[in-house]
Amino acid sequence: MLKKSNEHIIVTGAAGFIGSCMVEFLNEKGYENLILVDDFGLEEKRKNWENKKYIEAVERWQLMEWLKKHQPQISLIIHLGARTDTTEFDYAIHEELNVQYSKDVWNYCVENNVPLIYASSAATYGAGELGYNDDHDVIEKLHPLNAYGISKNEFDKWAVKQETHPPFWAGLKFFNVYGPNEYHKERMASVIWHSFLQIKKDGFVKLFKSHRDDFKDGEQLRDFVYVKDLVKVIWWMMQNISAGIKEDSKFLPGIYNLGTGKARSFNDLVKSTFAGLDKQPQIVYIDMPEDIRDKYQYFTEANMQKLRNAGYGEPFYSLEDGIDDYVRNYLVPNKFY
Repeated sequence: MLKKSNEHIIVTGAAGFIGSCMVEFLNEKGYENLILVDDFGLEEKRKNWENKKYIEAVERWQLMEWLKKHQPQISLIIHLGARTDTTEFDYAIHEELNVQYSKDVWNYCVENNVPLIYASSAATYGAGELGYNDDHDVIEKLHPLNAYGISKNEFDKWAVKQETHPPFWAGLKFFNVYGPNEYHKERMASVIWHSFLQIKKDGFVKLFKSHRDDFKDGEQLRDFVYVKDLVKVIWWMMQNISAGIKEDSKFLPGIYNLGTGKARSFNDLVKSTFAGLDKQPQIVYIDMPEDIRDKYQYFTEANMQKLRNAGYGEPFYSLEDGIDDYVRNYLVPNKFY
């Protein structure tokens, strides 16, 4: 169990979607000894973090210099900051933010004996030709479909090869995360957010047609996970880090999938969004842009056995319940978490 005083927790990406939800969850658990790290100059993210409780906000590029200067006692780093735009094809941008920066964070944790939990991504699995198993021996064989996925996989590959590592570490392969505080993401926000806006504006939702014979229109399948489940898993890991350091623990350092383990269709997702608004579903199918057709995942489903074997036993939100909470309690009243 991590202390609530004297030592500090760093959350990177704290102004972003998942990071700001993590900060709020920690605040609710009584943790205010937080050091938030992000690019705080982006006005569209301000509402995500301005009312959170923390002791310091550090600009992303100043973190290592700030740590060296102030030498705070750090009990954990939750590294959620990344360039997540899957339509950004310049790998150099992803390499700098997602690979090199993460190496810097890792090395700090090694040198200062600090546990690390970091965000990887299901984008590392590419088209899923090797399945969605979080075994370490699969990582080298994966073929991500875009620069973002490549960068995440490159860091995973690097991490599992390291002979020196933090006292405990876990890389979490997030699947399709949705929930409050993603308003600023715009094009990269979840299909639920886009559906909500389309329903308000037009009364119907546009979904991509399938360009494969084995999938009907709107029946493309993804593992959609509610952000409230995601932060609960990280919280559970925080409580079990000290156990994970012991040799006989089932909770071992390494890469873990983080989805629900149940793939659902985009049709189901949109119908649930309409249900959250107490409306009958109306769906129109449109052609998928040609520039993403060869990079589009038709099926993702996390194998969650590794996390379950480690001891995590909590149920995940069903798609219907998660979307209902998101739509009614956040999107309709335009609230933040």
